[in-house]
Amino acid sequence: MGIKFSLLTVVALVLAVFLGVKAAGLQYFFGVIFPYAAIFIFLVGFIYRILKWARSPVPFRIPTTAGQQKSLPWIKQNKIDNPSTTAGVVARMALEVLLFRSLFRNTKVELREGPKIAYQWEKWLWLAGLAFHWSFFIILVRHLRFFTEPVPFFVHMTDRLDGFLQVGLPGIYITDLLFLAAVTYLFIRRVVIPQVRYISLPADYFPLFLLMALGLTGVLMRYFTKVDVVKVKELALGLVTFQPKVPEGIGVLFYIHFFLICTLFAYFPFSKLMHLGGVFLSPTRNLPNDSRMKRHINPWNYPVKVHTYAEYEDHFRDKMIEAGLPVEKE
Repeated sequence: MGIKFSLLTVVALVLAVFLGVKAAGLQYFFGVIFPYAAIFIFLVGFIYRILKWARSPVPFRIPTTAGQQKSLPWIKQNKIDNPSTTAGVVARMALEVLLFRSLFRNTKVELREGPKIAYQWEKWLWLAGLAFHWSFFIILVRHLRFFTEPVPFFVHMTDRLDGFLQVGLPGIYITDLLFLAAVTYLFIRRVVIPQVRYISLPADYFPLFLLMALGLTGVLMRYFTKVDVVKVKELALGLVTFQPKVPEGIGVLFYIHFFLICTLFAYFPFSKLMHLGGVFLSPTRNLPNDSRMKRHINPWNYPVKVHTYAEYEDHFRDKMIEAGLPVEKE
């Protein structure tokens, strides 16, 4: 049910743009109004979620650890998996954000005949996740050439490195292939594995279908159906300089692609994709494990008037004796 609903939602979005541009002539809406609205929703939603998480009190050190804590001098500490300093936390976070280290250490557990628990090597999910995130990031960097004039040097460098396999014209970008392959694998894995399929919701399928459609429309525009990139850049520069103008002659496929990326931005703050910002605010990863070296006092501990048992018994002794309850003092 979740798969069908998510797929039909993405198809409906594509058809809405197609009919809006072809039949209703809503190029200005899909090229200017909706992109501005999507960016506004993205910025406001992203900042709101980050501030909401940042206000959550974390009175204690609760990092998840996978190594030896700092202890006696002759016991070797794992300074990355169980950091006790800020430098160790920074190193751990860098490995997590850039290389998905915790996902790399993932193993699959199965209960076999015997019964016997078996652990298996599981790196395909890590490879797919790494390929998807890095290829998506590089694609975003490459697209900066449409929004900048002059184009920064790092964008040119990224473009050349990504397309160093010059196969035909236009050259094939490696990240285009990696992106589609990784998203397809993540979708197939979610459908084929029964345990993952059982816990999957429409909120898990919708981003995958949206990203698939985004990648496919981008590939179609570059390698099959040509788009006037000069007019596309004119539109993009008009948006970033707040002088919007919709050039004539941009094909409907571009508006579909552009609408899908804007939809992704608008949907981002309300989805699981917010782990992009949440990973930096996770107390299980961004805190050093220094509870043995420093006392952390709960800021919620305000003075409370206590009621000892002796005071309780003095107050209710007669009623306790009447009810037959034992008392320390007669």
